[in-house]
Amino acid sequence: MSKEQAETANLQALLSKIGSGLDQYLKFEHPDALHEGNSWQSSLDIPLPLKGIGIDRVTEELIKQVIPNGSAVPKPGFTSYITTGAVSVSALASTAANIASPQRYMGTAFNFLEELSLQWLAEMCGIGELEGVYSSGGSVANLIALGGARQSAFEKVGHDVAANGVDRQVRIYASEECHHTIQRSGGVLGIGRRAIKSIACDDMGRMQVEALQEAIAHDLKEEIMPMAIVANAGSTNTGAIDPLLAIGEIAREHGIWYHIDGAYGLPGILDERISHLYQGLELADSVIVDPHKWLGAAVGIAATFVRDRDILQRAFTQEPADYLEGSVEQADNSDAGVKHSLDDFGIPYFDYGVELSSPCRGIVVWAMIREIGVEGMRERVKRHNDIARYIAEFSEQHPNLELLLEPTLSICCFRYVASAIDDLDQLNQSLHRRLVRENEYMPSTTRINGKLALRPCYIGARHEQQQAEALLEAVLRIGTELVVEQS
Repeated sequence: MSKEQAETANLQALLSKIGSGLDQYLKFEHPDALHEGNSWQSSLDIPLPLKGIGIDRVTEELIKQVIPNGSAVPKPGFTSYITTGAVSVSALASTAANIASPQRYMGTAFNFLEELSLQWLAEMCGIGELEGVYSSGGSVANLIALGGARQSAFEKVGHDVAANGVDRQVRIYASEECHHTIQRSGGVLGIGRRAIKSIACDDMGRMQVEALQEAIAHDLKEEIMPMAIVANAGSTNTGAIDPLLAIGEIAREHGIWYHIDGAYGLPGILDERISHLYQGLELADSVIVDPHKWLGAAVGIAATFVRDRDILQRAFTQEPADYLEGSVEQADNSDAGVKHSLDDFGIPYFDYGVELSSPCRGIVVWAMIREIGVEGMRERVKRHNDIARYIAEFSEQHPNLELLLEPTLSICCFRYVASAIDDLDQLNQSLHRRLVRENEYMPSTTRINGKLALRPCYIGARHEQQQAEALLEAVLRIGTELVVEQS
């Protein structure tokens, strides 16, 4: 047995030590990584090691120096962005995959669960028979969907754009509140970032249907080819849900690919009180959702769903490589059939997106749904939506708080107000920075109709109403302190 083999033989004991370190971390009793007095940087900043120290000492350094100085994102009081710490079953499933199935391909249980979990996810989120593929996040998920849209639009005019490139000006229509990865997708796909037409929104942050119709009519007169319409099923900024049905009917009328970005908000359909807002989902040609957001997976898991994955294969297929195709004996070409996991690649996800090498992501989604079921996910979504509503109602009733936008999902936008202060934006900016530095309750900020807002977003499995109550107490306390200081 080699030295490396000997040092990794006792994986159970090593993982147990790491698990103990993570359990301590999850008590959230440690200061922030950049808190004054922390010395981990000097301990870790060493020259390139010529000789190794062994896995036991590396494990010790992980536990003592690295884990306690990790991110503030998993803390229950963190509500800044649409990201969260992974639930425990996500960590268990991804660890299992890292060891037992380094790639998502071949005839393994992991490959089987990749597809089964996509089917479960589609059913749970109300998108029916659409077929999916996992990727690293909403950025790539949107890129894959719009790659399908590009292929579809150009095939309608007899041009294989994936093979021969873009040969005319096209347009993607997306609201002012669309995620900026839509623009980046335009650049990557070769149609240009300026091909994305920004459509005005109403005061609730929803795309204005009339403005969309006008934009399409204008481009048709200018002989600009409409390629896709992108609607939000829960915008990143405020959680707004566009009028999905009306937009879908416009897309169908003009034969335009209809893409719905539900990276954050699609699981909101589980809350029956607002599920009617998702009417029109059935008209979509593509939909995305990120399990690493509201569903609790570790970061790096998104899903793109389309009506027919063949369009993705034509958009993203690789040219054959002898060392790949020549190394397997596909089932339909073999008299003996598949008798070994290496006889067949399984479902060719590598031709449905931009990744060849890819971890097993479906195992994580499978494990999360298997653990708590649809009802558990529904309870979490409703709890988070209730928290946002609680903050909204409290803000409407308190004289020193102002609700800036009624919440649709689990985001609430409000601010501190005081008659003695003229510049409320600056007051709330200062309040926000002081709040974050206290390292307990950490929302982000945004602007609502020109006003700076505090913007807590509740998606984490550890988010409970008591954190919202404590956030409001902290906002009122710090706001009062700042008014006294500035008066």
